[in-house]
Amino acid sequence: MVKTSERALYYVLGNGKAMRYPVGGGRAGKQWSGTARISGKYLKPAWSPPEEVKRDKPSLPNVILGGSPTNPMGAAALTLSGGGEYAIHGTNNPGSVGGFVSYGCIRMYNADVLDLYNRVSWGAPVVVTR
Repeated sequence: MVKTSERALYYVLGNGKAMRYPVGGGRAGKQWSGTARISGKYLKPAWSPPEEVKRDKPSLPNVILGGSPTNPMGAAALTLSGGGEYAIHGTNNPGSVGGFVSYGCIRMYNADVLDLYNRVSWGAPVVVTR
């Protein structure tokens, strides 16, 4: 469960316990809520800026290779069902975690997203609330 108002992701362990990770969320006008499922898991993913990002920052290349220090996806990404628009991912800008900074993706510290990557299964439900 992601609670964007708390800027926190909770990985439910059961028995009333959960792991809490700090996250960054969508900036004003880019926040969303709803349910999805983990539709993909990627280590050092390449990144292609979505149309909206490319429109706002036309100088971005069409693809930034995984592992590049300029790749905003960081160490890992968990894509979410519903059109491939959003993901839970690491970041090349750790200072952005805790803020409302993205185009709707959920940003995590790289160490945290790697930990979550190893815990979560493909198809796992994700609930995002504001």
